[in-house]
Amino acid sequence: MSNPAPVCRRCRANLSAPVIDLGATPLANAYLDSEDLAKVEPYYPLRAYLCDECQLVQLEAVASPESIFGHYAFFSSYSKTLLQHSEQFAEAASTRLGLKPGDRGMEVASNDGYLLQFFQRRGLKVLGIEPARNVAAAAIERGVPTVSRFFGTEVARALKAERGQPRLLVANNVVAHVPDLNDFLGGLKVLLAPGGMLSLEFHHLLCLVEQAQFDNIYHEHFQYFSLTSASHALAAHGLTVVDVEELPTQGGSIRVYARHADDPDAVASPQVAVLREREAKAGLGDPATYHALAARVLAIKLALLEFLVTAKKAGKSVVCFGAAAKGNTLLNYCGV
Repeated sequence: MSNPAPVCRRCRANLSAPVIDLGATPLANAYLDSEDLAKVEPYYPLRAYLCDECQLVQLEAVASPESIFGHYAFFSSYSKTLLQHSEQFAEAASTRLGLKPGDRGMEVASNDGYLLQFFQRRGLKVLGIEPARNVAAAAIERGVPTVSRFFGTEVARALKAERGQPRLLVANNVVAHVPDLNDFLGGLKVLLAPGGMLSLEFHHLLCLVEQAQFDNIYHEHFQYFSLTSASHALAAHGLTVVDVEELPTQGGSIRVYARHADDPDAVASPQVAVLREREAKAGLGDPATYHALAARVLAIKLALLEFLVTAKKAGKSVVCFGAAAKGNTLLNYCGV
């Protein structure tokens, strides 16, 4: 009996054949202990689909959030670049919203408090929401109030009752990681204060396509957003995109600002239309764009293998340094 066709996790439309298939890989951040090396490691299909209805590029969910994020290996404060980026954002967001001491600021997927510490220094009442218990403990040790919960609508209602609503609600590098996207976005809608601002950062699908960044595709990233698909997803939950900024982080990201749709200030800046037009011209809603990308990715694989074989025949050694999740996709897809 064949498996049922997958459906879009945002709009529930049926998904056709995958537009990119990178074979099967293990979970990118499932680092093995020495006693695990003799065991069979689970591999999962790594296939991306494009929804014809809402233009969301997405993977099938193959592992539970608890298995991926219950204990997490990445601490944001390890990156000096990310700390500098976060401090600059704290200053810019405080100026944009006119935040003052005593105002509330919250972050979903707050990691080890790397960002909220800068708002805390400005006198804001901050709260982090971080599912990974080991990482949340590090934030608390740093002095950043943090609750360890998987965020969704039910948790948002509880936090609203217990902690109030923030004028600034941040969710950086997390919307790609949630398998129940509607529950997550619905929670953001519930938690955000009237007149407040939501700020999201995520890797930009346009950069992935234009620069063939296929190694950014791995199982922790359930979906890959353009501004267009993010706008559709937010609008379905009563949130309107009002501004967007392009960022160099993660190989090319965007920061999206959104407000409640009924907010008098929920008026989009000209930059929103400009970027959506660029995405349309790049064909981000066309399956042919991703089929062409798949051909480019295959060419990269073959060139890498040719280089390695040539080096081996010449008696040379090739050394790779680092433990990036992206490296897992590269090595497994290329069969290295």
